[in-house]
Amino acid sequence: MTRAILLTLLCGLSACSSKPAPVAKSAAEKKGPVALFVGDSLTAGYGVDPEDAWPAVVGADWEKIGLPWRERDAAVSGATSAGVAPDVKLVFICVGGNDGLRGVPPAETKKNVGALIKNLKKRGLRVALAGMKIPPNYGAAHAGAFAAVFPALARENGISLMPFLLEGVAAVPSLNQEDGIHPNAEGHKRVAAAVEAFLTKEGLLK
Repeated sequence: MTRAILLTLLCGLSACSSKPAPVAKSAAEKKGPVALFVGDSLTAGYGVDPEDAWPAVVGADWEKIGLPWRERDAAVSGATSAGVAPDVKLVFICVGGNDGLRGVPPAETKKNVGALIKNLKKRGLRVALAGMKIPPNYGAAHAGAFAAVFPALARENGISLMPFLLEGVAAVPSLNQEDGIHPNAEGHKRVAAAVEAFLTKEGLLK
């Protein structure tokens, strides 16, 4: 899944399509820089209403406090070609969870995400990364190697790292759906609050 996200986003950044990505009317009416959230089903808001997905909650909170930034959810279930838009100033990468759960070698995940980071930085965009963790289904060694991918990428590329996107939410039954993987609406609120705090602390919204 990480490779699919990578290829789709790079295609958008390279203008593979001759037609510009459609822009929602509400987004077109607003002004200000955009934070693009690139991710998988955890970011797309699988199993919850669109307005309850954590990127949407982040955007609503920014609007409430008068912050000029806007959110744009470019999870794999949406059109990631939005990345070509000139109003995007920050890209927050939240991918890799599916790789870990499917047993993809950590080295492959690192290669794919690293290529995405480098491509975005070449375009002068601010880039931040969310760490991911997985249960030891494939053994503790694999889980450890997977978790180590994200801090290594942050160090090597000089970008800010949110240690774990689902900190305080993962493995908490009351904050997750029945599958035990995807946050429910309340879980998304917790993730949104943590993301907002991280982006502010790292000075990425200046």
